[in-house]
Amino acid sequence: MTTALRTLRRPLLAALLLTAAVGCGEGEGGMEPGGAAEASCAYVVTYADRSYLDVGGSDFTVGERLGTATVPGCDDTPNDSGGAVPEGRITAYAVEGMDPAVAIAVGDTPAEATLMKVR
Repeated sequence: MTTALRTLRRPLLAALLLTAAVGCGEGEGGMEPGGAAEASCAYVVTYADRSYLDVGGSDFTVGERLGTATVPGCDDTPNDSGGAVPEGRITAYAVEGMDPAVAIAVGDTPAEATLMKVR
């Protein structure tokens, strides 16, 4: 993947990770001892009855569109009505040279896709 494409997918990944982490804390009130929120919701997607985790920083080539992956909601702070992140949908793409049972790419466009591997 070219540097330009890698640069384009970084903002999407950051936005998705931020969305997954909003309101998802761990421990007393979702705060660390220093007062900062601690995220406990990992960026996971489900496609074809498999769960995939973000690989981050890997070079890959996006293949054909496979369909739609599900981004599960996150609500590990049930007493905070504004903290829940709803379930979402994102486009799943094949990764050239890899079986979709092992890895897929997800993103709004192929240029913004992030590599995900089955867990």
